[in-house]
Amino acid sequence: MNVAVLISGGVDSAVVVHRLKEAGHDLHLFYIRIGMEGTDIHGGDCAAEEDIEMCTYIARKYGVPFDVVSLHNEYWDHVMEYALQTIRKGLTPNPDMMCNKMIKFGFFEERWGHEFDRTATGHYATTDTIGDTVYLATAVDAVKDQTDFLAQITYSQLRHLMFPIGEMPKALVRETAVKVKMPNASRKDSQGICFLGKINYNDFIKRHLGTRKGPIIELETGRKIGEHNGFWFHTIGQRKGLGLSGGPWYVVKKNVHDNVVYVSQGYGTEQQYGRTLHLGEMHFISGDPWPGECVSKRITFKNRHMPEFIPAVITRLDTPGEYLVESASPIQGIAPGQFGVIYDENSHLCYGSGVITGQNVIL
Repeated sequence: MNVAVLISGGVDSAVVVHRLKEAGHDLHLFYIRIGMEGTDIHGGDCAAEEDIEMCTYIARKYGVPFDVVSLHNEYWDHVMEYALQTIRKGLTPNPDMMCNKMIKFGFFEERWGHEFDRTATGHYATTDTIGDTVYLATAVDAVKDQTDFLAQITYSQLRHLMFPIGEMPKALVRETAVKVKMPNASRKDSQGICFLGKINYNDFIKRHLGTRKGPIIELETGRKIGEHNGFWFHTIGQRKGLGLSGGPWYVVKKNVHDNVVYVSQGYGTEQQYGRTLHLGEMHFISGDPWPGECVSKRITFKNRHMPEFIPAVITRLDTPGEYLVESASPIQGIAPGQFGVIYDENSHLCYGSGVITGQNVIL
């Protein structure tokens, strides 16, 4: 097959190239430039030269073509605007999910990927075909599983994707890279939002949304215990970066209208936890797994990127696209704006995701 490979300069996508080349596929490598070079009007400082140099080496090692393509403007117009608008509302965005849906498997596919039989990435995920339907499925390595970052992609995008390392534990990926003498075999995994690179997240938010002093209030007592620089710097469940003594302190509520951040003290405070997620704008990748009447089904889910799958019951509500997830155990840091990702009871098939709504953000 002719395969477009999205390569980042990291060890995962490098091993993807190795495995596909060994399997006899014809490859064309692509590096998507979405960061902001130098210092520009957007405040970016995302040097990608080291990544591109690594990608160039891998392309030469395997004798395959390599191109650097830019989706900088598309990223800014779509993903960044989504993120900033979500933050302005006091909600918590997930730009990595939107990057996958809109950029890597959206604009890239429209302009370049569609010319190939498949597009391969280094995501830790798999697919499973049941009958005539293809499903997104979890990776062998549960700790590295990245299906939650893919839970907003479309069915047509899924059908065109390959995940060649999804059935490999991370340790084996590293071992393979060492065995074939990849120069990035011991390179650290990338962390954080894909567009930020080396930029500090708070510095980026400050540049675009500014600062505005407001009170930090202890929820239980109503006592002012500190100040913050704007509710948009804080998310529900946050512990670090509050500048408060006598902790631990957790953000448990925000009043966007009055610019107030509410906190609760202690590791076990009930204010940190909830058992219910209200999901809106539900997106099922391969179609509704429970078509027909409103039913309650046993599932597992994630409300943030983590290795654990939490058992729960999901119920379809009367309003189209809205569901209620009732967790079997308390959930820490339910952040409105983030996504609740829905899996089957065995944590194998990833059905899709919905946006978390909630009462702990007052507009």
